[in-house]
Parts: sequence; C-alpha cells; structure tokens
Amino acid sequence: MSELDEYHQNLMADIRREADASGIFPVEAFFDRMTDRLTEAGELEVADRAYFQSGEGGQRLRIDGYAGDPRDSEGVLGLIVCDFADSDSVQTFGKGDVPPILNPLIRFLKKAKIENFRDSLNEANPAFQVSDLIITTWAQVTKVKLILVSNRQYIGRDDAVKLVEIGDVPITWSVWDLARFERFDLKGSDEIEIDLNGDFGGAIPALKASRSGDALESYLMIIPGSQLASIYDRWGEKLLQGNVRSFLQARAKTNKGIQNTIRNEPELFFPYNNGLSATANAVMCDEGSNGLVVTSISNLQIVNGAQTTGSLHAVMKTAAEQLQRVFVQMKLTVVPFDRAEEIVPRISEYANTQNKVNAADFFANHPFHVRMQDFSRDVIFARREGERHDTKWFYERARGQYINARPKTRGRAQTDFDIQFPKPQLFSKTDLAKFELSAAGHPHIVSRGAQKNFAEFAKDIGETWSKNDAKFDELWYRRLISKAIVFRWLETEIPKQPWYEGGYRANIVTYAMAKVFHDANGEKQVLDLDAIWRRQSVSDALKQALLLAAGEANDVITNPPAGVRNMSEWAKQQACWNGLKGRSLDYGPDFDGCLVLAENARTNERDQRKKKREIDGISAQSEVVNRGADFWREILELGIADRKLTPKDQQILQVCASMPRQLPSELQCKHALSVLERLREQGLVSV
Repeated sequence: MSELDEYHQNLMADIRREADASGIFPVEAFFDRMTDRLTEAGELEVADRAYFQSGEGGQRLRIDGYAGDPRDSEGVLGLIVCDFADSDSVQTFGKGDVPPILNPLIRFLKKAKIENFRDSLNEANPAFQVSDLIITTWAQVTKVKLILVSNRQYIGRDDAVKLVEIGDVPITWSVWDLARFERFDLKGSDEIEIDLNGDFGGAIPALKASRSGDALESYLMIIPGSQLASIYDRWGEKLLQGNVRSFLQARAKTNKGIQNTIRNEPELFFPYNNGLSATANAVMCDEGSNGLVVTSISNLQIVNGAQTTGSLHAVMKTAAEQLQRVFVQMKLTVVPFDRAEEIVPRISEYANTQNKVNAADFFANHPFHVRMQDFSRDVIFARREGERHDTKWFYERARGQYINARPKTRGRAQTDFDIQFPKPQLFSKTDLAKFELSAAGHPHIVSRGAQKNFAEFAKDIGETWSKNDAKFDELWYRRLISKAIVFRWLETEIPKQPWYEGGYRANIVTYAMAKVFHDANGEKQVLDLDAIWRRQSVSDALKQALLLAAGEANDVITNPPAGVRNMSEWAKQQACWNGLKGRSLDYGPDFDGCLVLAENARTNERDQRKKKREIDGISAQSEVVNRGADFWREILELGIADRKLTPKDQQILQVCASMPRQLPSELQCKHALSVLERLREQGLVSV
C-alpha cells in the first residue's frame, strides 16, 4: 500500500466516523475537516459552509461554501465546491474533469448576482445568504477565487489559472486534491513553486550574501514592483508566513502612504521603503550576462513586508504604468525544510522589531506550545466508563506530528499507539484556541475563523505567559482537556437535535459552550472542570444544560435583527453574542451538581503548584548530585576565570563542588542549574 493509499484510507475512516457520530453527511464532515487545512495554509481566512444544489446537466448550480465577506480579505470573493468520492480506494481526475465540477459553481455565481434569483429563495436558504452577500459587496470585489476541494487525486496541471472574467473581475481556480492535502498534513505547508522565467517575466538579478560552506545561503535582490505584485496576485496570503499572519492578523493590508508614493513618486519608492525580508526552502540560480540571477524560488515566505507587498498589489490596475518604475529590495535567506522551525522564527523576530509583541513569539516552537506538547505526551487520563484503556490527548503543535509519530508498519506498535492516542483525541493549535476562547466567552471571535481566533488567543496567552508562565501547569492542561471534551461533545450532538435544520453547527457549538461557561462561572461558584477530565466525559446534567444553550444559540443566530440577512456574518458580531448572553436560562436543579466552590478550584491550583515546586526541587537536586563534585568544581573555576559569577553564584557552586561533605539544598541546586544554563547561553560551557 502506497503512502497516498494509506492517507486516503485513514482520511475516509475519520470522515465516516465523524459522520456516523454526528449524524451528518460524509461530504459535510469532509468539508469541515479539509477547510480547516485551507485556512491554516492561508488559502482562505475563513470557510463557512453554505450548501446549495439545483438543476440538471448544463443548468446545474452548486456551491458548498464561501470564504466570508470579501471586504475583509481585500475584495477577494472565495467560493468552494466539494468533489467527494465515497470510495475505499483512491480515485483520480484530470484537467478535463474540472469544468463539469467548476461550471455549476460559476453558474451559481452568475445567478447569485441577480436580485430576482436571491428573492426567489427562502431567507434561511444558504444560497440566499451567499447571494445577498455577493449582491451587497460586488462593487468591492476585485477577484473571485474558486476552490475545488477533492478527496480524489488530481493528475492534471495548470492549477490556479485564470478562467473567465465577469465584467472587470478576474476569476481563478485552485485545486486541493488528496495528494496536496497529504503533503500539507505531512509538512504543515503548501508547496509554492515560483518559476520567475516561465510565469513572471524573467529572472531577478541577485548578489550572493553568503560564502560556500556557510550554514545558510543568503541573497540580496532588487525585484520590480510589478513582478512582486504579480507573484502576490497568484499566491496571495500563502506568501505571508502562516504564524505571522495568524498572530499579527498581518494580512497584507494596504497603506495609503505607500500607494501615494507609487502613484506620484515611483522613482522614490526604493529609497523610502525598507524592503522585504523573506525565506525560501530552495532557489535556482543562473549566471546571466550581467551576473547572478535567481530563476525560481521554492516556498517563498515574506516574514517582513506584508504592507509593502499588499500595497503594490492594490495598485496593479489603478497605477500599472507607475508600478513599472518601482523597485523593492529583498533579503532572501534559504532555509532547508528540516531547519525552518528553528531559523524562520528568529528571522521573523529580528525583522519585525517594530512590533511590541513579536509574531515569532507564537511560532510552533514557543515554550507554551512545547510545554503543552510535553504534557500531551506524558499526562494519562483514566479510561472512560465502558472502555478498557487509559489514554492521552495528542497535541499537534506543528502539522504532521501525529502522522509522523504513528508507526508506519502495521502491527503491535501501531495498535498500541492508536490505543494510547485515539484519533478523536488529536487536537491542533487552532483547536486549542477554539476551546479556550469559547470557554472564555468569545464565540463571536471563534466564529470569525481559525486564523483570526488564533490571533486573538495568541495575543492573550503571549502576554500572560510573559508575566507568569507558571500558570500554565499540568492542572491548566487537564482543564484545557475538559474544555475540549465539552466542545467535541457539542459538535457531535448538535446535528442530532430536532431543532437543527443544517448549517451553522460551528457557530452554535462555540455559542452554546460560551453561554454555559458564562452562566456557570461567578464569584462564588465555577464550572467543575476537574470532574470532567477525571471522568473524560460530560455529566448528564451538563449535557442537558449545553443542549438547552445550543437551542437558544440556534435561535439567536438564525433570527438576526432587521436588516441583517447573512447568519454566518451575524454570528461573527459582538451584538450576536450579547443577544445570547443576555438571555436567562433555567438549567434545572441538577445543574448545581456541575459547579464547585471557586475557592476550592483555586485551592486545587495552589496544591498543584506546590506539588510542582516540590517535584522540580527534587529533580534539580538529583541532577546536581548526578553530575558530581568534579563537574561543579570545573564550572566554578571557568566562571571565576571569565568573571561571570556573582558572589552568590560562587558560594553555591562551592557547596556543589564539596559534595558529599556538603549536600546542596533544593533551592541551591535550582540556582546552580540556572548558573549553568546562563554560562551555556554565553558560550562558556557546552554541556
């Protein structure tokens, strides 16, 4: 069995399990799962399901979803269609199969622009919602992006080429097929191959800024503004490193000052602008008549210069002639894929020094994520009632960790892994953000999509971590899992409710969870999260409360105020949350059993921190003793020779060096290890 066959097999098993558990169609489970990847890859900022199909043959219309309000994404209207084959084996399709899939979506777009079509539909119909949005925003639409999402393997070429234009609006299409999803799940990024000679007008002159044998290659380049704008027009936000985009919400926002310079003084753009900092996995170079030129770039990522890039793109049509006279400097560093996680965050951090909280602070290797990953590999949860095995929750801080950690060869090792880390207990950074912000009472932000939600979460956590990272201990992690259990249970149960008419499941889930947490948590009592992670399930009383809140959430979301027609966009507003938050719900007398005294919850936190301090002290003492007196005597002598030690440092290291005559205390051992770490960072020692 090939790797693609195995990926397909696992994907279909996950989709069928999700569909069976939730009572939804497999194509809906497929849409939810794969559009999560699209937002993470930067193809879209948000993906809202809006299924509609009518007609036959050449009159058939179809849409599966859309990418939110185009006014929030520089005028790009994203429309999604699913090509889902419920098959046990990998199916294929080629370029000739694309028109029959995309044409119904194009027909829908043309119809959706007509008021008579919109008005012929029921306002609750998802097609009405999308049509009304298109009619309302069409004047601001600069490009239409059609995205074909398939679980078949695409064997054609010419992905993302222009199709037709509606008026002056260009239309492009992009295929995300089985193989592309597999690459993304394994590597955590989408392949970007920029052929400068073939597709973008020619190679770029470059000056090599590194020597043969250096750890990294670097180049200084001067790129024409029109060429950079065309590259961004083709690849869009995928050029902006995912975590930068997530953390700073650094979609390439246009800057009026930059645009004015382009229009009025294009020859001054180069001296005025600081240029770009970028990375790539690989570049191809040639010797041109005037020296070195870069002919192609693999996986270009702009880590600083989003505003510059976006502003150049914004004037492609309105100031095309002036754009020809604009040049931009670019510092390009070639970072091999296996070192990207280590190097790219540092480049981003140093290139974005104007940001008070750096985007690099919340890359996948931030200590918060590393700590959550460590907890997820170590913390065991007791088996659920009726099950045979204790389990763990697998936190995937970087895409592909789960697939790569799971043994490739079938047998006992793979079975043991699946028992220890059940697939339904896999969660990502964006999942974690959804769990946390739902519980914290921000369902309108969660509804804005994974990237915007993660940006808000990252800002809050980043600030808190810098002040007191001790808060994020094992108990915090266990309570996070309680929130995950509540969220996932709601996802499964909402589609089964008699009032559920399809659509808006994601919105209802986060709103229902936020409502119950908001109503439960007060000054004297809070929701008993510790009871949830101990049972690994939701109690009957809490289930009843969550479903009551879900019904109310559905009512608020699907009955927006006068003048508001798009329910998905309504759910993204603070006013929608205020509407649900202000409703008084009677959860029944049993709900009190779901609560615990706030003081008791705080006592548990204090006990956990005390226990951690004791364990840390014992571990520190054990490490100091195991290293031996000779080791610490050598560290003491090195530190004194280089004048790197304070009097307190010397005193404690002398105690360590005199073992076993004197045994350092736990506090002294912690200090000795901190001195060792400091000397290591200064390059004085390497152990």
